Amino acid sequence: MALTATIYNFDIELTDTDRQVYESLALRVARHPSESEEYLVTRVLAYLLEFSDGIAFSRGVSDPDQPAIVVRDLTGATSVWIDIGTPDAARLHKASKTARRVVVYTHKDPAQFLKQLDGERIHRADALELYAIDRVLVSALVARLERRVAFSLSIADRELYVSIGADNLAGAVVRLNRHA
Repeated sequence: MALTATIYNFDIELTDTDRQVYESLALRVARHPSESEEYLVTRVLAYLLEFSDGIAFSRGVSDPDQPAIVVRDLTGATSVWIDIGTPDAARLHKASKTARRVVVYTHKDPAQFLKQLDGERIHRADALELYAIDRVLVSALVARLERRVAFSLSIADRELYVSIGADNLAGAVVRLNRHA
């Protein structure tokens, strides 16, 4: 018997002062059986960090030819390809040919991710936006993950401030430099 996705419901108050985004969101997110809780949390945070008109979770893990999150313009074309984790160079090469903007949010070791990409051929590699989300914050959110979760997220200067229940958590989103 095939394993099925687990549905999570997130009620989120989003305040992103960096981009002047203020939204109340009710997200219904499917977690694929092969997807870790860390990946799921990072995917939700990436969605919030990139929230804009046309954003959607894609089939992701179920369809390896799609990004985890996509932003489409009014014509339906992919304008932003958002991946999670440590996608390989071939995937990023394809993504850079598909979308104007390619963004990766990783919850894994950023040094290892950059080493994996070092010397690889990637279309428009200098335009890639690679970010590491604070791993302690991701772990703290995983520890509080339930099928229905409500929290508020404030973003200021790429710092994340999460209020979940009686807890206040914080962590940074750091831009990675491929040529450091």
